Amino acid sequence: MDINKIKEIFSKGETEEVEFKKSTTQLKKGIISIVAILNKHKKGKLFLGVLDDGTIVGQDIGKNTLRDISKAISENIEPKVYATIDEVTIEKKQCIVVDFKGEDVPYFAYGRAYMRMSDEDLLLSKAELEKIIIDINHDKFHWDTETNEQFTLEDIYEDKLKKYISKANLEYTTKEEVLDKLNLMKNGKLTNASIILFGVDVKKYFHLINLRCATFIGTDKGSGFTDMTDFDGDLFELIEKAEAYIIEHINVGMKLDGLRRINVPEINRDAFREAIINAFCHRDYYINQEVQIAIFRDRIEILNPGNLYAGLTIDDILTKRISKRRNSLIADIFHNIDLIEKWGSGIKKMKKLEPTAKFEIVCDFFQATFERKVGTTQKTTQKTTQNMSERIIELLKQEPTYSRAELAYILKDITEDGVKYHLDKLKKSGRIKRIGSDRSGHWEILI
Repeated sequence: MDINKIKEIFSKGETEEVEFKKSTTQLKKGIISIVAILNKHKKGKLFLGVLDDGTIVGQDIGKNTLRDISKAISENIEPKVYATIDEVTIEKKQCIVVDFKGEDVPYFAYGRAYMRMSDEDLLLSKAELEKIIIDINHDKFHWDTETNEQFTLEDIYEDKLKKYISKANLEYTTKEEVLDKLNLMKNGKLTNASIILFGVDVKKYFHLINLRCATFIGTDKGSGFTDMTDFDGDLFELIEKAEAYIIEHINVGMKLDGLRRINVPEINRDAFREAIINAFCHRDYYINQEVQIAIFRDRIEILNPGNLYAGLTIDDILTKRISKRRNSLIADIFHNIDLIEKWGSGIKKMKKLEPTAKFEIVCDFFQATFERKVGTTQKTTQKTTQNMSERIIELLKQEPTYSRAELAYILKDITEDGVKYHLDKLKKSGRIKRIGSDRSGHWEILI
C-alpha cells in the first residue's frame, strides 16, 4: 500500500471505515471493529501499531504474527472473511495493515453482531439485527410473489378477473393465461397476490388480510366508540369499503354543479382514498395485523402494518422523490388501472390536497393522519349505523326499486357510497336480498 496514502489516512484519524489499534494485544477488539465496519460499509482497514489519534507507535512483528492474525480473523468472524494482511514501515516503525471486504452481511464476531457508528462499534440488538437482515435481503423477500401449492385455479373468481382485465384495457383469454401474463403465477403456481386480489374467499387462506374501522366519541380511544366494524374481502373490495366507511362517518357538505348535487367531504376525498390505497398496496403482509381506520372527533388515522420499506424515510419521499416498493406485484396490478402512480407520488399528492396531513411510524405501523374541519357549518352525516340502516329499510319498504343514487338523494345526508355500505351490511346480516340485476331488479325485505 502506498505510504503517502497511509499517512493521509493517519492524519484523518479513525473513521467509519478505518480503525487503529496499538498492538496485537488489542486484536480481539480489532476483530470486532472489522465486523462492525463490514456490517456498515462492507469494506475497511484495520491498522495495528497506531494509537487512536493516528500517532504511529509501531508493532513488534515476529515470524508468525501475520499468520496468527489471519487465523484469528478466520476463526472468529462468521461468515468467513479472508483479509489481506501486510507489514508496512512508516517513519522507521513497523505497522500492520489489515485490508478487508465482504458482501455477506450481517457478519458476527465471537457470535455477536456489531455496527459501526462514527468511530464506535455498537452491539446490535435482536430487533436491529432482524431489520438489517430484512433490509439487506429485501429483494429476495416479497410476500406478494410467494407461491403456495394449496392454491388452485378454483380459488380465483373469474368474474373479478374479467372485470379487472376490462378496466385495464387488456384482452381476456383464459383464466390461467391471464394470471400468467399478469405475473400472478410462477412456474404454474398461484402467488399470494392472486388470492388477495381475485380470490373467491380470501379469508380461507389469509385471516388478517382485512380491514378494521372504528368511530370514537372524542379525541382518543379511551373516549369510547359509536361504531366498530370489521370488513373482509379482496383488496379492491376493502379499498371501496374503507372509503365508504369514512364518507359515512365524517361531515359532508353540498354544492351545486348546475342541477347536480355534489357532496363535499370535510377531508379531501382523493387524499384519504390515496392513503387507503397506499395502506393496502405498501403494507407489510408478513405482519399479521389488519389495516385500521380510526375516526376521532378532530382527525382520521389510517394505519397499515409495517415501517417504510428498505430504509426509506418520509423525508426521502417528500424531498428527494425516492420510491421503493415492498409489494411490486400488487403495485403493478394497481398501476394498470390507475389506482397508483408508477413511481410513488402518493404522499406528495396527499400533502398537496391536505397540507396539514401528517405521516409517521407508530409502533411499527405507518400512519397517515388527516385533520377534520371541526366547527364548520357543513352538514353532518355522522349517524349511527343502526339509525341509517333503519331509514334505508323504511324507504325500501315504500319503494323496493330505489337505486343507490335515489336513496342518497332522498336521505340528503349520505353519499351513494354510504348507501352501498349500508346495503352491503343489510345484505350480510340477512335483512334484505337483491332480486334481479342492478339496473332492473328490486330489493326484498326479509326481516
